[in-house]
Amino acid sequence: MNYSNEKVKRLLKSELVKRGISNADLVLLLKQEGINETQSSITSKISRGTFSASFFLQCLSVIGCTKFEIEDFNSNLNSVTKSTIKTKTE
Repeated sequence: MNYSNEKVKRLLKSELVKRGISNADLVLLLKQEGINETQSSITSKISRGTFSASFFLQCLSVIGCTKFEIEDFNSNLNSVTKSTIKTKTE
């Protein structure tokens, strides 16, 4: 799994935990919006961290997440970019 997938996976899991929402609850919330997913498909997507931006935003929307903190993601991304640039110029 690449770095970005891991971060997005953790972000979604964190928002679910903060709200006490299980994957089974997420299935029901998505279904209310006309989005048909099974619990096993959601569990698999989140476990792998491989889901579309559309799925990610749908999940955040149905759980009532209107804001989330990505500062840690940005600082880690910057350090990865800096180390990559340093390595390439050496």
